[in-house]
Amino acid sequence: MIPLLAKTFTGIVAIEHLFILWMEMFAWETTGKKVFKQVLPEELFKPTKGLAANQGLYNGFLAEGLIWSFFISDLVWQKNVACFFLICVIVAGLYGAISASKKIFFTQALPAIIALIFVALT
Repeated sequence: MIPLLAKTFTGIVAIEHLFILWMEMFAWETTGKKVFKQVLPEELFKPTKGLAANQGLYNGFLAEGLIWSFFISDLVWQKNVACFFLICVIVAGLYGAISASKKIFFTQALPAIIALIFVALT
């Protein structure tokens, strides 16, 4: 049961970061405005489009690393890679919660913490 929960929560975190990639790289001025309306004034979305796209690319790397962990046949390396990328997500989520919005802790860091716990228990 725990391995299934580990993969499920890791997958959820990966999908979330694929969404963030899409939003920040391709929908910053539409969906991004809706998601970050409390953080960024509307007039700043257009001039920050390039910065957001760069952030989105990094979120894509996080998603790719988590997805990669599903395809590693050696169980020790699979766990190590998943833990590394989940810790990266947690650190990014904690920094975002401190620097931008406390909501980021619950939407980004907490799911990764739960996934990391399950991965550690496998």
